[in-house]
Amino acid sequence: MHEIDISSLSFNPFEKIGKQWFLITAGDKKKGFNTMTASWGFMGVMWGKDCIQAVVRPNRYTFSFLQKYKTFTVSFFPEEYRKALSYCGTHSGRDVDKIAETGLTPVFDGDAVYFEEAENVFVCHRVYMQAMNSEALDKELREKFVSSDPMHVQIIGEIEKIYEKD
Repeated sequence: MHEIDISSLSFNPFEKIGKQWFLITAGDKKKGFNTMTASWGFMGVMWGKDCIQAVVRPNRYTFSFLQKYKTFTVSFFPEEYRKALSYCGTHSGRDVDKIAETGLTPVFDGDAVYFEEAENVFVCHRVYMQAMNSEALDKELREKFVSSDPMHVQIIGEIEKIYEKD
């Protein structure tokens, strides 16, 4: 992996986020970390900063790490890792060792944890975190997506580094 400038980034966020999915990861080597698959989010400029926004339900194990740690990563993978991403999205780190089960290789970079197999990694500093309000959601979307699970929490991170696979 090598670090790149955001101005040289060339990929379609609609494809990467919505169709390829990503792992959102927080924690550290010493106290542990967790990762989960997500497929909802945004990339853009907020408050004059290059940012990524993801949403995570507060009952997810990864959420506790996102609350505790200000640094998180968003990792995108080639198609051959679809099975690993599917596993990380359907199993809880409370119950299983996702890393052992998927064979992914964690990389510890200061306060960031990401995976050697990723093709793009965004290292982010959390600048905003707030629960979404289901009553503010369009009625049709609320009926389709709001369940008995707690409403998602919006997490916005300023992009501090971008890595790309060699």
